[in-house]
Amino acid sequence: MNSANTHYLDCTHEVTAKPAQLPTDRQWLGAELSTKDWLHPIDSDAMAEIHTLATSVSGIEHDNHDSLDQLHPDNYQLTHCRLLFERIKNTIDHGVGFAVADRLPVDDYPTEIMASVFYILGQLVGQTVAQKHSGLMIYNVRDSGTAFGYGVRGSVTNVELNFHTDNAFGQSTPDYVGLFCRHPARQGGVSRFCSLYALHHHIEMASPEALARLYQPMLFDRQKEHAEGDPPVTLAPYFSWYTGRDNHARMRARANTSLVRKGYEVAGVAMDAELAHALDVIDQISRQNIFWYEAALEKGQIQYLNNRETGHYRSEFTDFDDEHKKRHLYRLWNRNEGHRSYHGEAPSGS
Repeated sequence: MNSANTHYLDCTHEVTAKPAQLPTDRQWLGAELSTKDWLHPIDSDAMAEIHTLATSVSGIEHDNHDSLDQLHPDNYQLTHCRLLFERIKNTIDHGVGFAVADRLPVDDYPTEIMASVFYILGQLVGQTVAQKHSGLMIYNVRDSGTAFGYGVRGSVTNVELNFHTDNAFGQSTPDYVGLFCRHPARQGGVSRFCSLYALHHHIEMASPEALARLYQPMLFDRQKEHAEGDPPVTLAPYFSWYTGRDNHARMRARANTSLVRKGYEVAGVAMDAELAHALDVIDQISRQNIFWYEAALEKGQIQYLNNRETGHYRSEFTDFDDEHKKRHLYRLWNRNEGHRSYHGEAPSGS
């Protein structure tokens, strides 16, 4: 940066060197994948548990935290669902990085009931955490009709969302992202996935100097998701590494070139030429269709992905005119370390 007066959330503690030995088992390209790598049908035993669960959660208010605390998997008999989500967790941690559970009986129960079922099942992946500064835990993904711009998350618009990880500007980024599809769009809104290990590898081959800059701190726009007076941008690296529970090097990516470009604009700081070049390299490589795998999220399906190692994309979509048919997804964030608050820290005074 070229301004000592920039007010930013400091996440530079994440800065690491590139490991000498990079993992290769998760550097997949789209053509190498098939449905069996990510699709997990819900078998009859797990489905029976889901029907039982759905009949027992009526009346829960999703914006009431006391009510949400009742929705914990330990309060229900979920032996077969636990086995299902163990397989899903293995896929997102050690396989291709994304998985789909196929599918919840959405037409058999009210929408609110199915959202509660999703919230319970999602906790089998890990601790659910707040998705907004306000503490919101279950996030509605649907087109609000608001134009995409500063302070407006792309998830509440119908615009194309290029490859990214969720909350790339956050103090504590989510480990996993889950989506439950209540209604798909009339046209578009298709999901694509890419291995950020593969992206990293091909950036290094195309432009080693660009990769080196991505290990250095850069500014990310926080999309106004902070308290009044707090820094509007975050300073953090795009790529960093940590030691996983398996004692192997694991990637931590804050992937969102749009938010980096916007971060410099919001901060009023000129972006260095090295970073501008590195962002262009990312965009050029990630747009090549050899890097991504496309899988439409269908009604009733639950999609989970590794938010540190897997980039995801959503195409622009056209919605139905009928309000009851418009594209509507529920989203969960999971993070297994820290507090459940948005920042991952216990609120002051608690």
